[in-house]
Amino acid sequence: MSERGKAQVFEGKVVSNRMEKTVVVEVSRRVKHPVYKKFITRKKKFKAHTSDRFKCDLGDYVRIISSRPISKTKHWRVLEILERSKGV
Repeated sequence: MSERGKAQVFEGKVVSNRMEKTVVVEVSRRVKHPVYKKFITRKKKFKAHTSDRFKCDLGDYVRIISSRPISKTKHWRVLEILERSKGV
């Protein structure tokens, strides 16, 4: 069986875990402005599916991977938890 391509993998911070089996992960990246040449932080939120193995709390840093559509807005899965939040 041949693969069709590599799955996208991002790292980000959990900003919401109020849904069942779903977390919202904010991924930020720094890009250079085309005219002013200053670095800008771009942020995007992804809804990721989480199972019983990964209990994510607010502030956790996680790695997410693209997957088949799980629901209308959910196309990502939590691959691993990189760092647990300190406080909360």
